[in-house]
Amino acid sequence: MENLDVIVLQTLRTWRAAGRQALLATVIRTWGSSPRPEGSIMALSEDGAVVGSVSGGCIEDDLIRQFSKSRAGEFPGGPPRRLTYGVTADEAHRFGLPCGGTLELLLEFNPELSQLELLLDALAKGRLVQRRTLLTTGAVTLDVAEQPNRIRLTDTHLVNTFGPQFRMLIIGAGQLSEYLATMANFCGFAVTVCDPRQEYRTSWSVPNVSLLNDWPDDVVKAFRLDRRSCVLALTHDPKLDDLALLEALETDAFYVGAIGSRRNNQQRRERLVEHFDQTQASVTRLRGPIGIYIGSKTPAEIAVSVMAEVLAVKNAVPLPRDMDVTTAKERLLRKPDPQTA
Repeated sequence: MENLDVIVLQTLRTWRAAGRQALLATVIRTWGSSPRPEGSIMALSEDGAVVGSVSGGCIEDDLIRQFSKSRAGEFPGGPPRRLTYGVTADEAHRFGLPCGGTLELLLEFNPELSQLELLLDALAKGRLVQRRTLLTTGAVTLDVAEQPNRIRLTDTHLVNTFGPQFRMLIIGAGQLSEYLATMANFCGFAVTVCDPRQEYRTSWSVPNVSLLNDWPDDVVKAFRLDRRSCVLALTHDPKLDDLALLEALETDAFYVGAIGSRRNNQQRRERLVEHFDQTQASVTRLRGPIGIYIGSKTPAEIAVSVMAEVLAVKNAVPLPRDMDVTTAKERLLRKPDPQTA
């Protein structure tokens, strides 16, 4: 499944290429609680079709009422327009905004097809792109961005950064990998699974995943991992996992981790230090045991645990120490037996 922003932009391009009028709505500011963060986008076609979201649905309904031809009669044009929802308690309730929530949208009417094609082409090539919209005219300029940035609103411009899909490289094509790949797909990651073992590849059944048979360390090198990439080793086999993890630790990947017990992960770190010139400091980036502690037992439950940790790291959300697998299990071991205490 594509990144949601990319899906919105692709759909908008298709509409404009077919000669249909459409608008692009961006959440530019929020106050209090809001259903969607700043930078969220949606597109609305002249016939009322919608892709993406800026709320739980009520604001989308109001935009359809105001701007679709079937409801409003004529589709508007001209320079960008700003709309604010949730100013009063009654309005917040009407539009399904949380208590005290207010959001402001910028509406761009009939974005130029050529600019949409340039933006999508850059994203398809893995580039990070800064899109600047002139508020007085709607004119758009595109520049290469060095790093992801929060949306920025000035007196003259809206500046939003768009990036390619986040990528997940999974080493091993076992059952846990199938569950994790499925979840990552639905979370908007482009998923690649690497396993040189034919007996595992032949039983792979998850669609929309690139399945490779090369050795994992070669795949990591060719993958060109960046800050929108993560690597998870799930084979329990040092011959497949260790060299790949070693390569991944030398990259900007935002998450590098391996499945396994606390003892196995500690032994892996010791091997990397002893035999591969790593240091205690350099292997601190290696996560393991991976996941957050939810008492998971089955492959599906473990995949939920791992996906939750990956998303937390991606979104820069610090997790409580009690949710760390190692910390939680050590605490359980120290807990006295109520029957003997």
